[in-house]
Amino acid sequence: MPLLYIRSTEQRTRKGSVERSYHKIMSSQPRPRLTPEEYLKIERAAEFKSEYYDGRMYAMSGGSYAHGLIISNLVAKLWQGLVGKRCSVTASHVRLRVSALGLYTYPDIVVVCGTPAFADDQADTLLNPALLIEVLSASTEAQDRGFKFAQYRQLESLREYAVVSQTEPRVEIFRRQASGDWLLSESTGPDATCRFDSVDCRIALADIYQQVSFSAGAR
Repeated sequence: MPLLYIRSTEQRTRKGSVERSYHKIMSSQPRPRLTPEEYLKIERAAEFKSEYYDGRMYAMSGGSYAHGLIISNLVAKLWQGLVGKRCSVTASHVRLRVSALGLYTYPDIVVVCGTPAFADDQADTLLNPALLIEVLSASTEAQDRGFKFAQYRQLESLREYAVVSQTEPRVEIFRRQASGDWLLSESTGPDATCRFDSVDCRIALADIYQQVSFSAGAR
């Protein structure tokens, strides 16, 4: 049964704490502050991806084999479910701008419905996702549930945000309500099915976790 999880007013009251948590998680080393324009210039020429927040760049680490499998399985099933619809799905290669002066990041999976909107004519920084999915790991779970979710809620186009476990078959989907509140729907167990209302798509957890071994350590 869906559970009322977050009211829109919480975003304002918790903003300071989640931002401090993000800085603590991402880096403890002082670095020169950059403008978003400086970040994008560096990032577009870089060999490796980095996120950006509050004037700082943060190098992104690699994920586990299970992490990659889950993303691939989800993208494949979403692609099948989106055939014939005005929606498209991409994996973690697409950069997302949450706000002009705020977070630039690379969600694990992004779904856009309608015409994609970009920050500039480079068409490599997306602005209008309908669905975002992050596959959790031990090193990023607190960030994905806390800071990033608080940031993602600022996106007017976003209808759903999902977090997917890689240690057990579990998918949590947060849905934006007309009131601005968010409702949580949780699917657990290998026989369960999760529902992405924003794109009218149902996916069996058995398909999401195909060939995933839960005995392997998640990171």
